[in-house]
Amino acid sequence: MAFAELLDRAGGVGLFQALQVFTLFLPSVLVPSHMLIENFSAAVPSHRCWVPLLDNSTAQAGVPGALGPKDLLTVSIPPGPNNEPHPCRRFRQPQWQLLDPNGTATNWSEAATEPCVDGWVYDRSTFTSTFVSEWDLVCDHKGLKPIGQSLYMTGLLIGSFSWGLLSNRFGRKWILNLCCLQVALANIGVIFVSHFFVYCGLRVLSAIAISGIIMTSGMLLVEWTTTRRRAVTMTILGCFYSLGQMALGALAFTLRDWRTLQVAVSTPFFAIFLICWWLPESARWLIIMGKPEQGLQELHKVAKINGHKEATKSLTIEVLMSSMEEEMTSEKGRRSVLELFLVPTLRWRTCIMSLVLFGAVDLLARSITAFLLSFLGRRTTLASFQAVAGLSILANKLVPQDPTVTLFLCPDWQTLRTVFAVLGKGCFGIIFSCVSIYKPELYPTSLRMTANGFLQSVGRLGSVIDPLIRMTQHSLPLLIPVVYSALPITSCLILLFLPETQGFPLPDTIQDLENQNSRPRQMNRPFLSDPLGRDHASLTSSLEGTEVRKRSSGLFHGQNHHYALLPHL
Repeated sequence: MAFAELLDRAGGVGLFQALQVFTLFLPSVLVPSHMLIENFSAAVPSHRCWVPLLDNSTAQAGVPGALGPKDLLTVSIPPGPNNEPHPCRRFRQPQWQLLDPNGTATNWSEAATEPCVDGWVYDRSTFTSTFVSEWDLVCDHKGLKPIGQSLYMTGLLIGSFSWGLLSNRFGRKWILNLCCLQVALANIGVIFVSHFFVYCGLRVLSAIAISGIIMTSGMLLVEWTTTRRRAVTMTILGCFYSLGQMALGALAFTLRDWRTLQVAVSTPFFAIFLICWWLPESARWLIIMGKPEQGLQELHKVAKINGHKEATKSLTIEVLMSSMEEEMTSEKGRRSVLELFLVPTLRWRTCIMSLVLFGAVDLLARSITAFLLSFLGRRTTLASFQAVAGLSILANKLVPQDPTVTLFLCPDWQTLRTVFAVLGKGCFGIIFSCVSIYKPELYPTSLRMTANGFLQSVGRLGSVIDPLIRMTQHSLPLLIPVVYSALPITSCLILLFLPETQGFPLPDTIQDLENQNSRPRQMNRPFLSDPLGRDHASLTSSLEGTEVRKRSSGLFHGQNHHYALLPHL
């Protein structure tokens, strides 16, 4: 874990980290827009069959008497399940007897109706255009919409796994830039398509790239942030995602055409592609992957931005090699996804985190994550809110659906269901923020992106099979709440077998993970007497590693008097 010392010498947390967070603000805000945009672009407006008496001026001219649109609708469209005009059937011939005040609404038979052979008429008061109304994905074709959603989630799954492997091979920065360009091109292409399945293909390409942006942006922040500031930084990133959800709602309220909305959330990625080029590659990854010269260059760049220009002279290749020699040697060759299951320490962590991600208000919840992690730790926070989220889902289902059933303490069941839904949504917001912090701390640098990609794929698998589970709601109505509540509750118990990582530097090797299990957790607080402003965990790690590595670089020369204070902290 010697990289924490090198990062401290490069300024720790300073201007560079602030600029990095600011640079990743725009992609983090726009990513939720692409994941949730079909809530608006795929909205299903009210619709009915096209009928001549209502939609053909020539046919209307031959209507006897002064009949209004309501009367013409009555004789042309049969009533639906809620006594509204049927969205998928129409009368073969006008049923004039239905206008007889002495007649009844049942004066027609199913044989007198037919499907909407001439198309549909859509209510455009809310959305001027959605791709559902454009490609008529209603009635007999309504099953195509969930297929498109499952394909998008499949793209997220593929992207999570593939980018995890590729970024471990080619680096975080290059994958981030490539994914930004891919999102821009794929989504701009969407606005020109005229066929639904071509649209689905481009959405899959976009989903693959979205996964890469989520993983690489978070990993760059984690690997360039000190131990003490890691939770706060990742909490800020989580808040950016929540702001993106809010921004999408405001944008969709303004832009009611689905193609215009698609352009608005896609074109900024061309600018993001250019802006992100200044970001340095992860020096931690470069060093572990056997590229110390490039890693040193990135550390020098960060030191200059942070105003520590003297570090460019004191941080030499000799200092770096002596500091990271053990990590570079022990991790040579450990780059396979199989290592996640072959190494006992990683095997349990991978299995448990897979279950958490599979089962796994928003801005407010995310904003308090850093405080919860400081007081409760990673493991306790994650397990507690997994349990509350699962219980909220179960309680929501147990609330009576019949509005006539009342209780003195809660006369409005719909309000109670909303309370449980908001509570569950807030818990999942905290869970996602906590996972983004906890997950990188469980794996060494050489396998961190591989593990992240694998776990993201497991999480996306839940999204892929979600439409299939929801298809059983009529035959097995209890299956959905049982599955959705049982997974978080079960995972909260299994989470207790994971180690607590609060206060530890990011592990660079498998040996670092073993060392964490064999020593007590360090409290996450600053070392007040250290002139470089390093945190307590980094200095403790430095002290323990001094005797083992016997560094000759003089990195802490002349500062031994500070170590005398350690027993009193």
